[in-house]
Amino acid sequence: MVFEGAGKKLQLQEREIPTLKSGEILIKNLYTTICGSDLYTFSGIRSEKTPTVLGHEIVGRIVRLDADHPRIDQAGNKLLEGDLVTWAIFCSHPQQEWLDKGMPQKSEHLFKYGHAQVLEEDAFHGGLSEYCILRAHTCVLKLPNELPLPIAATINCALATVAGAIRLAGPLEKKNVLITGLGILGNVTAAMSKVAGATRIIAVDVNSERLQGSKAFGADFSYNSNDETNLPEILAEHKIDVVFDMSGSPDAIELGIASLRTGGTAIWAGAVFKTRKIGIDAEQIIRKLLTIKGLHNYNFEDLQYALNFIKEQHLNFPFLDIVSKEFSLTEAQEAFEYAIAHRPLRVGVKMDL
Repeated sequence: MVFEGAGKKLQLQEREIPTLKSGEILIKNLYTTICGSDLYTFSGIRSEKTPTVLGHEIVGRIVRLDADHPRIDQAGNKLLEGDLVTWAIFCSHPQQEWLDKGMPQKSEHLFKYGHAQVLEEDAFHGGLSEYCILRAHTCVLKLPNELPLPIAATINCALATVAGAIRLAGPLEKKNVLITGLGILGNVTAAMSKVAGATRIIAVDVNSERLQGSKAFGADFSYNSNDETNLPEILAEHKIDVVFDMSGSPDAIELGIASLRTGGTAIWAGAVFKTRKIGIDAEQIIRKLLTIKGLHNYNFEDLQYALNFIKEQHLNFPFLDIVSKEFSLTEAQEAFEYAIAHRPLRVGVKMDL
């Protein structure tokens, strides 16, 4: 299902699967979840080269491995045809400089699945397609067959991104955590913070329904920023050590910074689209010894952490409720329209529905 620009209907196209190049893997896509960045592109808020095949939260099975592929995943597990796998949303030729920095997602000449332009001989690189061809040097991880597909699809974006945010925050044991923005990223942050031993988890959003749902993912307190007139004072009483902004809202980011107590850390992961400039009191950053860190995408360590976490915890939190409605591949247009109209945590596209 090809995206040709905002305001245009997705187009069903058929292409012949090309011969695999050195080190590539042919994947039969099984399930794709529509990410927020997909919605921004579909709506014209975010720009991508078109035509393209959207969808990067994908899970699928190996159909064929090129003879030059090492046939092991990132963790050293043997890869075979028929294996259920996830993979990083990006790939590039390994570059030691960026690997040493722990930032392979910022390597030069990066390729991103679900974000690339459809070319005559290169069309199979998105989730809204029956197949995906993984390029050489793509980080691949084998999945357990019992992991539900709607959950597995979110590993290589939402879950791995939060894993990266948790890594940047450092140890959370006995700390008070504030989360602004309770979409899927915020809810996963609550769950990971709870498992990491956070003492108190506070959720802030403008959507009361999402705030209510956050309790099941580990939030101890929730506040609607539209309803609370004295929210800064309330948050100050919680003695916030770490704030995760998963909303991208300048108001939320500013609230989070103002809420941190001395020595606190702010992790920003939600502002992946253009907004107004952030207003920060530099004196307070200095006097309170605050740390601000930004995260875009994730590294290979984060992807592994996300997989380990969800294997152990997917039954302990309502991850199966993240996808509110499923559509078939040919219903992808309707899937986007539903997601925009209802704003659920995720909408799923199941290939054999």
